[in-house]
Amino acid sequence: MGVKIHSYIRYSFMKISVITVSFNNADTIDDTIRSVIGQDYADVEYIIVDGASSDDTLKIAEQYKLKISKIVSSKDDGIYFALNHGISLATGDVIAFLHADDLYATNHVLSDVMKIFSEKKVDSVYGDLHYVDRTDTSKVLRNWKSGEYKDGLFLEGWMPPHPAFFLRKDCYDRFGKFNTSFVSAADYELMLRMLHKNKISSFYLPNVLVKMRTGGTSNVSLKNRIRANREDRRAWKINGLNPGMLTLIRKPLSKLKQFF
Repeated sequence: MGVKIHSYIRYSFMKISVITVSFNNADTIDDTIRSVIGQDYADVEYIIVDGASSDDTLKIAEQYKLKISKIVSSKDDGIYFALNHGISLATGDVIAFLHADDLYATNHVLSDVMKIFSEKKVDSVYGDLHYVDRTDTSKVLRNWKSGEYKDGLFLEGWMPPHPAFFLRKDCYDRFGKFNTSFVSAADYELMLRMLHKNKISSFYLPNVLVKMRTGGTSNVSLKNRIRANREDRRAWKINGLNPGMLTLIRKPLSKLKQFF
């Protein structure tokens, strides 16, 4: 069972910016938008960064324009460029990312997260994630239970799920945004840089915060896993860090337990 904390606070003086990156997501973006604008937290800046979709993605988003702070659309060089664009537009104290085929697990995710930021004064908050069926989002296929972070866990192959990772904007200002030289591991590199290298403070909220549809670009295939392993190794190298002898093997192996 998750931790029930949302009943104690609904509003705060802190603003959160939620950034959705989209490209031809007409089949799923309506669910994503509804899950954001339906949150019970008051001060939400919602930003959609679209990569010049050729389907009805923008048309659907425009239906909710009165509840969306910014909608921008232009060709970009990939998801991490778009995420950085979103960060540059954000004015919130905290930044979150919810991709256009994902959704928040409940309508009180943001109030739960922002209560932690307000009370614990930490740099980051993270939780758990469910991989769900693409058409039936109530059907859980994988359960990513993060667990409490302790210094050194990255050496054991640990990482939190990026969509369930919330970070103060000040950390991006101090330690940098996404490294766009990566194809698929810039989220891993960023969290490694923030938590392991720069030792920012964090708090684990043991609740399922995000539902991620399977079939996206991050899903595992042998080809993607080989590329990811190379990028994981480079993430350590460019930060002047040395992984453990088994770190890069433990990382994919640690995900096996998500299926059980």
